[in-house]
Amino acid sequence: MTISGEPIPQPLDNRRRRLIFRAQHRGTFENDILLGDFVKAEIATMPPQELDDLETILEYPDPELADWLTGRRPIPPHADTPMLRRIRSAALNRW
Repeated sequence: MTISGEPIPQPLDNRRRRLIFRAQHRGTFENDILLGDFVKAEIATMPPQELDDLETILEYPDPELADWLTGRRPIPPHADTPMLRRIRSAALNRW
């Protein structure tokens, strides 16, 4: 269904809403912005595998995520995934 050619946004399922909340309420303002903005912008089109990858990323501690996302430290091999690189790229391109 469309309105004047534009698709009507569909409500997000519970899993996606929960991931947005988790990404926007990390405990540090820096990560709330860096992760939250990315997730809010991209979540609607993420397939289930990317949602799984995102859930894994949200388990990392805030200090490590902040360092990786801002480029202060390289992403270590155990955490280096396409999803985390996408989030970092979006974070670095904010400025």
